[in-house]
Amino acid sequence: MGKHRSQKRQKQSSKAHTKSKQSDPFQKTPSRKPENSELKQPPTIPFSPDHRILLIGEGDFSFSRALIDHHSCTCLCATSFDSQSSSLSKYPQVAATITTIAKAENCKVEYNIDATKLGHPGHIGSGSKILRRGNWDRIVFNFPHVGGLTKDVNRQVRANQELVVGFFRAALPLLAHDGQIILTIFEGEPYELWSVRDLARHVGLKVQRSFRFQAGAYPGYKHARTLGNIEGSGGWKGEDRPARTYVFESHEGQDRAPPSAKRKRDESDSDSDQ
Repeated sequence: MGKHRSQKRQKQSSKAHTKSKQSDPFQKTPSRKPENSELKQPPTIPFSPDHRILLIGEGDFSFSRALIDHHSCTCLCATSFDSQSSSLSKYPQVAATITTIAKAENCKVEYNIDATKLGHPGHIGSGSKILRRGNWDRIVFNFPHVGGLTKDVNRQVRANQELVVGFFRAALPLLAHDGQIILTIFEGEPYELWSVRDLARHVGLKVQRSFRFQAGAYPGYKHARTLGNIEGSGGWKGEDRPARTYVFESHEGQDRAPPSAKRKRDESDSDSDQ
């Protein structure tokens, strides 16, 4: 009789254990294959190897190098607002990058270039002569910022708006007939307060498309702060922060460089605003 009760209790215990195991919320389940809509979309690259590219406001020039090394861009001028000595002081890692760019055919680095005075005859920048030639297929300004001029948000926003507008006005005459201006800024406030679409319309540009900026599409790229490297190389990383790229084109009739030989257009010219 005792043996029978013992066997019965063992069976009940076994059933309870099985039921508990089946309903265990921490039990791992096979991973579900993602639907097509969940698959990560490939990054949008608004550059082609045959484009003549002018980059403004480069920090450590890692973006420029990525275009050369990983996107086969063969005609590129990378510029910095800083002097050469200041660049080396703020970004010690820049020396090797500059050497790599300078060795690439039809690629060069220029310093002391003010984004609001591109191509101006009186501009003291050493690259003013090459900039005045114009006819650029892409003029790029990634993460423009005047730096921490003030703690007043409204004044800071206004200063950055003036920088962007000045850049638009200076870049527009240097575009090729079908050239584009490319601007990338962080998402969220205070950057949304800049209203870059409205600023562009104010100077005769229109948004052709916009898309999520994916830093991983440019291997080796690191976001360089306006003030230089963070001491200790730790903390916040700009390349991990959500950002958006805007592609602008000139409205018909606006001043720009005369048409040149027909070039193959970027295959991703369709709207990819997402």
